[in-house]
Amino acid sequence: MTTHDHTMTAPLIDNPWRLLRRHTPARIGLGRAGISQPTSSQLAFQLAHAQARDAVHRALDHEGLAAALQSQGLTTLDLHSAASDRAEYLQRPDLGRQLDARSTDLLRGLSDESRVDDAPELALIVADGLSALAVERHAPALIAELRGVLPAEWRWAPVAIVRQARVAIGDPIGEALGARLAVVLIGERPGLSSPDSLGIYLTWDPRRGRVDAERNCISNVRPEGLSPALAARRLAWLMTQARTRGLTGVALKDESGAESPVIDTAETFRLQREP
Repeated sequence: MTTHDHTMTAPLIDNPWRLLRRHTPARIGLGRAGISQPTSSQLAFQLAHAQARDAVHRALDHEGLAAALQSQGLTTLDLHSAASDRAEYLQRPDLGRQLDARSTDLLRGLSDESRVDDAPELALIVADGLSALAVERHAPALIAELRGVLPAEWRWAPVAIVRQARVAIGDPIGEALGARLAVVLIGERPGLSSPDSLGIYLTWDPRRGRVDAERNCISNVRPEGLSPALAARRLAWLMTQARTRGLTGVALKDESGAESPVIDTAETFRLQREP
């Protein structure tokens, strides 16, 4: 007579690393079901991947963004890169670094009307990049924080809102406006845990032909990463140093002494653990 063992094995086998998940959005300690991921983890991965793809293809709400900035008392410019649509933008990065003819003519007209002694110190560019969602969610808050910490003597050009743009689009814009410093706020390439991450790029003496080594970057600006308030303080410090020393890039290090963004994320994780 054969005896059968009817003991049931748990369908989900926990991973001892699961306790670390409270400290990071990274996909660790997921456990397994047999030799596969648990269904819930697989579905969450597919959702995150879809959200990242949607962020890349999402069109920028230019009107809403312009209204948010104008409510802060800022003047805005509607500009467009040489990439005619999203498909061309993704296939031709070089076109995203150039302005189209209408935008070039608009900036030329502004330059002709201005006097040398009225030239702005700061050209602020808000570009959709690879995540318009990041720009819509975080750029207005970041700019509001920056205006609160930046000395009032800075002369601002109208804020340029640029569609289908890459980081280097700030070079021809800053050059055309005669600005000493270009600051580009741009949506970063979405990750599987961050479809709305905003990046900041600073370039002293912006002009065509600048390279990435001549820029400073502040990345991962979002509530779950570097908060807009902390990012604004770091940005203001770098801007002040750039103006004092007449440079940006590898020769300018962030020595602001600003607190680590881990403090911000720790608070975020605490809130995520609460019911």
